[in-house]
Amino acid sequence: MTTPYLYDERNGVLSDETGRLFDPWTWTWQDAQAATKNSLSPATAADALARLAQVGALRPLPVGVIGPREATDLQQRAAFAVGAALARLGLTTVCGGKTGVMAAAAAGARQAGGLTIGLLPDSEWHAANPDILVPIATGLREARNVVIARSSTALIAVGGSTGTMTEIAFGLHFGRLVVALHDTATLPGVVRAEDAEAAVELVAQHLLSGSAHSGGH
Repeated sequence: MTTPYLYDERNGVLSDETGRLFDPWTWTWQDAQAATKNSLSPATAADALARLAQVGALRPLPVGVIGPREATDLQQRAAFAVGAALARLGLTTVCGGKTGVMAAAAAGARQAGGLTIGLLPDSEWHAANPDILVPIATGLREARNVVIARSSTALIAVGGSTGTMTEIAFGLHFGRLVVALHDTATLPGVVRAEDAEAAVELVAQHLLSGSAHSGGH
């Protein structure tokens, strides 16, 4: 795995190979020379975000985790791992707030100390699973899938269902990165990943590339 970033352990500053510095609040790169060269260490995208999160510097952008309510054991384990990995990177897990993949992702993120947001189809927040820290009762029913796709900076799909496919399609329509795991049915433009770690690394690379600053379509 390539390590295109340099992390300044002493000052908690991230730079790239050209010397630009990363602003972890605006998620933008600034043209400036990194200081304290002797304290720099190479880092992958995920490593870089994790280190910034550890020092409390990172603005916790939302990443959607989507998948069926009736999930298999494999899908639930993968979703749990995705949620936990996102939390370790200081990213917020956004999901539909119900059962299956949504519940597993929320559980993984919450147990790892992350923030979980559930965009519920229901009109009452009480319908959220117990690991949703911020339940938002949209009352939009299936139309809330559009909100999940639009509000997320990237989407990770675990498993497939009709509802999941609509979220994937909307994500692609809005110009979001969509990463698929395991048996997820995909559309052209979806990127496949071997496991949760690889999926989250792809999201980290995408966000650090400057795509987090873009509003999409």
